[in-house]
Amino acid sequence: MKNYLDTVFLHPVIFILLVLFIKIYAFQIVVFENTSFFHVLFVEFPMWALILTLLMMFFKKRTWAAIWFYNFILSVLFIVVVYYTRYFSTVPSYYDVKQIYQSNSVGGTVALLGSPYDFLFFVDVVIVLPLIWFFKKNSTSFASAKRLALGFGCLGLVMSAIAFRYPLIDVSYFAKKHGYIQSQFVQAYENSLGTALASQEHMSEKELETLKGNTYVPAREHETFGVASNRHVFIIQVESLQEFTINQSINGQEITPNLNALLKDSAYFDNVYQQIGAGNTSDAEWLMHTSLYPEGMDPTVNTIKGNEIPSLVRTLKRNGYGTATYHADDITYWSRDKLYPALGFDFIFTSNEIPNEKEIGFGPADEVLFDFVEEQLPKQLKSHDRMYSNIITLTSHTPFDMPEEYEILDLPENYKDTYVGNYFQSVRYTDEQIGLFIEQLKKLGIYDESIILIYGDHSGLHGAPVTENDKVLLKEVLGHDYTMHDRFVVPVIFTVPELFTGETFSHLGGQIDLMPTLLNLLGIEHDTQMIGHNLFHYSENLLGMRYYLPGGSFISDKTFYMAPSAKLPASIYDRKTMKKTKNTNRLQKGIDNTLLLMEYSDYIRKEQTEE
Repeated sequence: MKNYLDTVFLHPVIFILLVLFIKIYAFQIVVFENTSFFHVLFVEFPMWALILTLLMMFFKKRTWAAIWFYNFILSVLFIVVVYYTRYFSTVPSYYDVKQIYQSNSVGGTVALLGSPYDFLFFVDVVIVLPLIWFFKKNSTSFASAKRLALGFGCLGLVMSAIAFRYPLIDVSYFAKKHGYIQSQFVQAYENSLGTALASQEHMSEKELETLKGNTYVPAREHETFGVASNRHVFIIQVESLQEFTINQSINGQEITPNLNALLKDSAYFDNVYQQIGAGNTSDAEWLMHTSLYPEGMDPTVNTIKGNEIPSLVRTLKRNGYGTATYHADDITYWSRDKLYPALGFDFIFTSNEIPNEKEIGFGPADEVLFDFVEEQLPKQLKSHDRMYSNIITLTSHTPFDMPEEYEILDLPENYKDTYVGNYFQSVRYTDEQIGLFIEQLKKLGIYDESIILIYGDHSGLHGAPVTENDKVLLKEVLGHDYTMHDRFVVPVIFTVPELFTGETFSHLGGQIDLMPTLLNLLGIEHDTQMIGHNLFHYSENLLGMRYYLPGGSFISDKTFYMAPSAKLPASIYDRKTMKKTKNTNRLQKGIDNTLLLMEYSDYIRKEQTEE
């Protein structure tokens, strides 16, 4: 009996495998809420055991160093995955690991994601050190136990082969069902083939609109075609701006008084959903300038290989516009050094040109950005009759820490130093700078000659940083529980003085629709196909979202369908009330049509981004 116990509990490899299993089991519980012992043992654990076995075989003379290093790296990886999942509500892939250098975008938020219990993932790293001394002292042979580890490894290869037989629609859900490492293998394989499952058949504009539930009408026959032609174009993409902040007050103060005042000269769309992928802000720029879906798990900028991409920028240039983009950040961030030339901008202004003054967060304050734009405009107007200016704000970025001198709102005491309160302060500050910029356009005499499109790039309030107390505060402001509708809907304001007089449109739209709507107002047709459509003309829509909703989810006029995810079962909501419903009418058709739209978009994007 003693010899048996010695074999089971004191043999180094068996002990290390047991410790490894406990760590992976904890990882499954935290990330996937999966408590199935047998699922972890036969699906998740074997591939990790195989990697450990290969390391021991490769580093024969430094076996214990390899074991310790493997445990340490695994602990770091699991912590990264846990934190990432808490913030983005999706399980990261190797694509996201490639983007680790971009982590300063949420660096200030990391402190809000952690728990002291997370560091239990490192307990085994500490435990292994005395075990190394103990086992080395006893000089136990590795040979027999390695065969056990290798057996698990072979099982892992079998499970990986099985995983390849299933479609990868949502990575998080796939990782839960078939194993985290298996999900990475399948992703890498599909990525090596190009666009996974993408349709190779051309679809007409009529077919695209039919999928969305509309009757197709050529763009030139729309009532809005050309009603705002020959105007300057200003696009202001506002960091983390959510729709519910518009016309919202707190403690008797408007959160966005300047945007609210601008509505009198605008057409306002209050049901437009974000559709970004892992590229976040850069994906919003992609959607705005191509009317194509982003890649999803990989920031779309990573698919750009240096070729010229058909874009809003190039279409405007062919119609006599000078084009400029402004973003007070490092041009290499999200590979904008590739994105902006590919889109075709004449002038590119980033942190190399915009002064790093009055720094807030990880860049200069928005007032510095807008002051710089105001300085450039007169110079550009001397050489171009019409200008397109793309302006990306920065200050209202998570974690929304505003210096006291920039806090404009007098918040109630219970909002101070909360995530929600800080968010409101940052949005109020950026709103003030937009208001001042509008006044400068009026002084330059070009406000009445312009189209100004203002929209949010994505939500700011999401993930683990939004505490239970924050949810209580949001309910106090909204008058109802904070829902996915509140999270995902961004404001879209088309300001066209002397044309619009405060109209609000509440039918469904997505960020993919902004470019077609803008071009229709200008009376300009794009050279290549767009997936979006003119929001003024079409009332029905069908939207997909990658990354922030599980694959297979869709949003239609009546339905908000969330496909099963790593932690939650499938859910169907009434889109207007956001109450759960059991109405499955046309559900499968919605799923199929949405996937078809996204796959066709992938096909177009692949053609455009390949050299």
